[in-house]
Amino acid sequence: MGKPPFTAGRAVRWGVIGLGWFGEIHADTLAGLEGIELAALATRRPQRLQELGDRYQVAARYTDYRELLADPAVEAVSITTHIDEHRDIAIDALRAGKHVLLEKPMAPTVEDCDRIIQAAEQSDGLFMVGHICRFDPRVALAKQAIDEGRLGRIISMHARRNLSRTLGEANLDKISALMGDAIHDADLMLWFAAAAPRSVYAQEVHPGHCKYPDGAWAMMRLDNGAVGVVESIWHLPNSTPFAIDARMEVIGTEGALYVNCGQAGLEIHAADGLSLPDTMYWPTVFGERFGVLRAELQYFANCILRGERPERITPEQSRQAVGLIVAAAESSRTGDVVRLE
Repeated sequence: MGKPPFTAGRAVRWGVIGLGWFGEIHADTLAGLEGIELAALATRRPQRLQELGDRYQVAARYTDYRELLADPAVEAVSITTHIDEHRDIAIDALRAGKHVLLEKPMAPTVEDCDRIIQAAEQSDGLFMVGHICRFDPRVALAKQAIDEGRLGRIISMHARRNLSRTLGEANLDKISALMGDAIHDADLMLWFAAAAPRSVYAQEVHPGHCKYPDGAWAMMRLDNGAVGVVESIWHLPNSTPFAIDARMEVIGTEGALYVNCGQAGLEIHAADGLSLPDTMYWPTVFGERFGVLRAELQYFANCILRGERPERITPEQSRQAVGLIVAAAESSRTGDVVRLE
């Protein structure tokens, strides 16, 4: 498949594979974006397929994702399935010549990441992993300040990204807090410092009854000498007003910065209590999706239209984040510091 030039009025025909909670948010966001046509949907659940197909008036509906990939009218796909299915679906999509936006984490193992990257290198389609936090304007402005040298050399970073017990229990049979959320901040630390991890020590806690641990702390040493600590606890009380309590501190030799993604800028004090709704990631305002996911999807669409390889996050950087989290989980199991190559 050739790479078309950026053409005003041309729409990228996009399919979504996987129509769970986040697949629906992808579909809803894509349906409202100029320059994109939500052209196909795929899920194994016929009732769900009919529900969303009818809602977004999408005629091309598939219970087998391979049939969607065989559709020549579909140029790009979002893959929003369970992490254990990422490798095979992504490889099949790339071999079919589609442009692929794969939700993070890329895959559960480094070996799986390597296989996906190899398929991407051999494909005519563009490939990007959806590390949404890199598109958050608060985070991007922090990266810009760091790259301008305003902090000097980074020496220490700390981040927390915590969720309520209810949200944790809805996901902990599928993925751990370490792989599900700590990977966001681990990736941002590597991005901010423009460095690679050299070692990691982690401890997980498992107070709940789901398959995976509810929380973790992991300390990493980077190859530029900096240290970083990521905290992800999916066990806040259900009365917490935060949609997500996410904050980061970055300290350098010449300055420091503080990113607060927990404060939504809006407090609603209602009869049923206090809430701080999401106003940044994928809020719906008067029936239309706004936010960081919209910016990420638009960025990838623009890369397709211009025939430019995505640079905001590379496959190798996404692989590096997976490798760090896998090593952290190993450290938690063994009690040892794990060294990375």
